Amino acid sequence: MRALPVAEPSQVRRAMLRLIRRDGRAFAAMIALNALAAGAGLVGPWLLGRIIDVVKAGGAVGAVDRLAFGILVFALVQLLLARYASYVGHRFGERTLARVREEVADRALAVPASVIERAGTGDLTTRGTTDVAMVGTTVRDAGPDVLIAGVQALFIMGAVFVLDPLLGVVGVVGLLGIWFAVRWYLRRALTAYLAEGEANSALAEQLAATAVGARTVEALGLQERRIAVCQDAIATCRRTRLRTLFLRSVLFPIVDVSYSIPVVGVLLVGAVLHEQGLMSLGAVVAAALYLRQLYQPLDTVLLRIEQLQSSGASFARVEGLVLVPSAASSGDRREPDGDLIEVAGVRYAYEGGGGDVLHGVDLVVRPGERLAIVGASGAGKTTLGRLLAGIDQPRTGSVTVGRVPISDVDPAELRRRIVLVSQEHHVFLGTLRDNLLIAAPSAGDDDLRAALAAVGALEWVDALPDGLDTEVGATGYRVDGAQAQQLALARVVLADPHTLVLDEATALLDPRTARHTERAMAAVLEGRTVIAIAHRLQTARDADRVAVMEEGRVVELGGHEELVAAEGTYAALWRSWQGDRAGSSHYF
Repeated sequence: MRALPVAEPSQVRRAMLRLIRRDGRAFAAMIALNALAAGAGLVGPWLLGRIIDVVKAGGAVGAVDRLAFGILVFALVQLLLARYASYVGHRFGERTLARVREEVADRALAVPASVIERAGTGDLTTRGTTDVAMVGTTVRDAGPDVLIAGVQALFIMGAVFVLDPLLGVVGVVGLLGIWFAVRWYLRRALTAYLAEGEANSALAEQLAATAVGARTVEALGLQERRIAVCQDAIATCRRTRLRTLFLRSVLFPIVDVSYSIPVVGVLLVGAVLHEQGLMSLGAVVAAALYLRQLYQPLDTVLLRIEQLQSSGASFARVEGLVLVPSAASSGDRREPDGDLIEVAGVRYAYEGGGGDVLHGVDLVVRPGERLAIVGASGAGKTTLGRLLAGIDQPRTGSVTVGRVPISDVDPAELRRRIVLVSQEHHVFLGTLRDNLLIAAPSAGDDDLRAALAAVGALEWVDALPDGLDTEVGATGYRVDGAQAQQLALARVVLADPHTLVLDEATALLDPRTARHTERAMAAVLEGRTVIAIAHRLQTARDADRVAVMEEGRVVELGGHEELVAAEGTYAALWRSWQGDRAGSSHYF
């Protein structure tokens, strides 16, 4: 299994800057409001220092009252500015999160199916859910909080330096412990959180594989083996989480102790300066209050830094989807000239070793032809079908459509021309109408009903209380396997491709429903190129030509009657199949 790529820190920074530029005005307004709020917050300690000096000098009560009123006014101004800055920041975060989700959805849909299969669906699922949620929380909450805290910290330290440069230096020196602790943490955190994210993806993949294959696990007595595999994945997750916990357990105690050092240092140095008459008592108190105020923004930054590191790793995983190579770059894409499909000298091997599963396959599929590909289990039929549909690429040799290599055809254009329909199917959350409009967004209800009728699904859809508007999924109408497959076939009818690659597309339907569906589709498929991976040889008998595969090679090619008369591999398969006609059905 090959993990999906992870973006480098420089790529993550560029991506974040791109998101900020897309909503630059809101970001600038957030910074400006936070700066004004921080500035208003600085007035209070300074006025309190003035009050101390006025009282020490025997000033009037009215002067103290005016200064106290000023503290109240600026505190209120700071509160209002901070609240409005938080409002602007959260709106900025929500819009940015929406853009991240949209980009992830587009990128996930653009990832070639073969890449997802090699990486495992768990990795992609985790990136599209957990990682995106982590990035969203950071953009919406942690990001604005850290910006606000950062601006406040800068203003506070600036105010201390304005009061007295020496006290400012003392405050900065007192913060060095925090700086060293944070630096130690940051050097290790990103790697640790990336490892944690990878371990979470691996665990999700193992749990999903076990759940999906539960019946197989039970039938073959693989419970203990699957439990052991899942326990290993859980143990790896635990190790990675303990590593990140260790980093936090070192950082936070050092930070907590370091908070009081600048305040103590300023009070000691300030006392000496005051005794020598170089600084007023009010200035010393104001400087100490400023540094005490520094606790809040620094605490916010340090409490969020763990989330920032975790979300930085998540953002690197999300942004890594950009690095997945597409089938063809925009500059290499070419428009096919016609719909002729040619396979020349194709060899193919699955990753992980084991040698080639296809050996020098040559095949020509003419437009409008009905071709059946038959052979014993493991002969390479499904693999060849995936190559013909452009899902996988040959190791050597070529697969072309309209004289253009499939790898050079724009993926969207390829999907309009060639569609693979297999036993695997998916029902998306939403209404039945939503599930059909995926294939043809501009289709009207008449088109949707016609497609459902073509595959024999209109009767049960009309029987539902809300018809096409029926919600499907865990909280709605539960579509069974046969109905889900009919919906998948209806999407094919709506997509209207020129070439269909059918790999047991009606396997989950009962024989009667399968025959009805296939007869109904016959009219729809008229004039189209149909390549059927035929497990039922009745399909091959009705085809224009039959390609017989054996051990990854096309060993025979011709019409049904011709191959039966040749007394070769196909004739043997046909005689064997004749013994059981109960499950036969028609694709054409």
